[in-house]
Amino acid sequence: MPLRSPEPTIPAGSVLPGAALEGLGARPFGVYVHVPFCATRCGYCDFNTYTAGELGSSSSPASWLEAVRREFDLAARVLGSPPAVDTVFVGGGTPSLLGADGLGSVLGAVRDTFGLAPGAEVTTESNPESTSPEFFAGIREAGFTRVSLGMQSAARHVLRILDRTHTPGRPVAAAGEARAAGFEHVNLDVIYGTPGERPADLRASLDAVLEAGVDHVSAYALIVEDGTALARRVRKGELPAPDDDVLAADYELIDEVLASAGLSWYEVSNWASTADARCRHNLGYWRGGDWWGAGPGAHSHVGGVRWWNVKHPAKYAAELAEGRSPAADHEVLTAEDRHLERVMLELRLAEGLALDALDAAGIGAARAAAAEGLLHGDALESRSRAVLTDRGRLLADGVVRRLVG
Repeated sequence: MPLRSPEPTIPAGSVLPGAALEGLGARPFGVYVHVPFCATRCGYCDFNTYTAGELGSSSSPASWLEAVRREFDLAARVLGSPPAVDTVFVGGGTPSLLGADGLGSVLGAVRDTFGLAPGAEVTTESNPESTSPEFFAGIREAGFTRVSLGMQSAARHVLRILDRTHTPGRPVAAAGEARAAGFEHVNLDVIYGTPGERPADLRASLDAVLEAGVDHVSAYALIVEDGTALARRVRKGELPAPDDDVLAADYELIDEVLASAGLSWYEVSNWASTADARCRHNLGYWRGGDWWGAGPGAHSHVGGVRWWNVKHPAKYAAELAEGRSPAADHEVLTAEDRHLERVMLELRLAEGLALDALDAAGIGAARAAAAEGLLHGDALESRSRAVLTDRGRLLADGVVRRLVG
């Protein structure tokens, strides 16, 4: 894989340093597969996605899948003896555009290369408009165990501002179809803080989530990303930027409604009805696990080495067709990097961060944060863990900065 320096890590020969491979398999190991295709581009989205019109004849689902298979072959060579996969997550983009057969082929390629550990969690994201009862039955039969559906809002005018194409009631119907197909674990994604969204609109969206009967909800504050259509509209004054006070009030409403319905937060932006309903793949990220990210623009991490692929699907496929790694660049995490990431990610979890991850100054900062109501004092004293309070969740980034100095 390409380098900017002569360090012996992920070079053109695709070799990881021995230190990175130590303990491989002892830590959680997942596979992420990035599907770059979308039917349309949502105005708020800055993900590495492409419509058919943008790609033309340069890439197709068939050429993408062939390239992914080649990257899996590369993974087997780099890892030596790849561990069985604990979790698989197919994201995008819009993976459901591949259809049940296409997603089954993706999962088959993962099985052929790595094998699946007993009880592996296998998730795909899906756009409600490109799903059907037959689709859900097909992916369930293929071995998927979990579905994540993009809902964003139940309010038609909010969806219009976000440039979402699904009809307001479709996500609830799709969730019901997934459950009827045998999926125990179904997630709905919600976005809050969209310009023009009223408290009543958000409450209606949450009512729809509860009507769907899902066991997992992800709720994200709208971020205006540079280069998006939404950013251009905000810059021109057509729409106001999201308001921090509104975002905080929205978050409190979401937490109150979901908690009352039996969904507990386990990460700042995620709620689940039971421990089994939590997304194990994402927990692998937050707890410092290893994963191989396949597909255009996908990121990987193994033993403190992180790398990321070229973004364009045609370039990605061409590199692999020529027998080269598709990696664009890499970084070797220093001890300081890994410490910062551990604090930043684990503090967002309901279980919190063990105090032994902090130095004396960090522990002092944790005690000061507890005195200000940002961390639970009882958890600090009785369990030696830094656990965010409800108020602390609203200010999580600031708490992290204080703990790492």
